[in-house]
Amino acid sequence: MRKHANMLFFLFNDFIYLSSKCKAKMWENLTKPTYFFINGISDLAYLQVPIFLLVLFIYLFTLVGNMLILILVCLDAQLHTPMYFFLAHLSILDMSCSTITLNKQLAIFITGDHTISLLTCFAQLYIFSCLECVELLILTAMGYDRFVAICRPLHYPTIMNRSTCANFAILCWLLGFLEVIPYIVLLSNYTCYRSNVINHFFCDLVPLIKLSCNDTTALEHLMLIEGSLLLSFLPFLLTFISYMFIIYTILQMQSRNGRSKAFYTCSSHLTVVILLYVTLICQYLRPSTTDYADFNKLFSLFNTAAVPILNPLIYSLKNKQVKSALKRKIPACKI
Repeated sequence: MRKHANMLFFLFNDFIYLSSKCKAKMWENLTKPTYFFINGISDLAYLQVPIFLLVLFIYLFTLVGNMLILILVCLDAQLHTPMYFFLAHLSILDMSCSTITLNKQLAIFITGDHTISLLTCFAQLYIFSCLECVELLILTAMGYDRFVAICRPLHYPTIMNRSTCANFAILCWLLGFLEVIPYIVLLSNYTCYRSNVINHFFCDLVPLIKLSCNDTTALEHLMLIEGSLLLSFLPFLLTFISYMFIIYTILQMQSRNGRSKAFYTCSSHLTVVILLYVTLICQYLRPSTTDYADFNKLFSLFNTAAVPILNPLIYSLKNKQVKSALKRKIPACKI
């Protein structure tokens, strides 16, 4: 009897020891990590060199194209108008957005280091989200500028004066950087993560939420109310209303040349708006029950790489004033 009691005692001790080890292991897996592991665009070895070359080309082209537009707007007096003032801000945003997201993918290939510290990850998320918000607001301001130019042409110089444009720009940047703070505050309070492996090429909000084992209801509600309605839908609605008035005014014009000139003036901005909103809708408004990690990376890559590289092409190839300024500053240029 005593022998059985001793055996039960040792079995009980072993059970307690193994339970504590399992709990420790579980706690190790579920605690707040000090760093994250960025998977990158693809983990297939044979794709690493092509991806690196593609990302490097896109990044350099984005920098050169947007920097060229920025320099032209600053140096050419004929481009000192509200439209190009906002376009210069858009170029700064595109260069910053590509730098903050694509640099880690390039660094992974060069150094082989996939890790990113928790603080750096949150900083990257905050800056990227702020830049996206500011870009939506700047595009909305550009839509209002086109509305005043087409629908109120006689009052355009007084309405869209230098002071108004500067106030619009300051407001866009200020709101963009303030609106994201609640997301970072809520996310930084999460203490439990299922894994520290982020299946993305930078720290984005949705992949981090999927990794957390804390209650994310408050953050998801904030994303739905503020993110979807205030940050995305409201700027889209204001831009949409502006273009409804613009289209109505253009259709009322008697001159065919006047209609074509007005459509031509707005086409570049409208193309950029459609590209950005379609990408954001495909990236974030998808079924939450299904894992679309690869599709999310694809649309994120398009948003952070393709859209910034297309903006200078759209505004340079479709805009006579930019092409004229380029020819004046670079006589050998034959765009």
